[in-house]
Amino acid sequence: MSGSLKLQVQVKLKSKKEGIEVFEDHLVVRVKEPPVDGKANKKIIELLAKHFSVSKSQVTLISGAKNKLKTFKIE
Repeated sequence: MSGSLKLQVQVKLKSKKEGIEVFEDHLVVRVKEPPVDGKANKKIIELLAKHFSVSKSQVTLISGAKNKLKTFKIE
C-alpha cells in the first residue's frame, strides 16, 4: 500500500465476536476488550493492521482516543 489512508471507525466495545464490518464511508470494529487502560484501542489497531495487511506500527490513532468514533491513519 503506498501513501496513507484515513479511516473513520465506529467502535463497538465488549462484543461477543471481534471483527470488522466495511461500509461505504466508515468501518465498524467490534472488540471484546473494555475501554480500560487503552486495551480496546490496542486491539482495534491490531485488527486494522491484520485487515489491511500492514504492521501495527503503520496504524495510528489520530483522534477519538476516548470516543466510540475514531479516526485512524494507515501507512
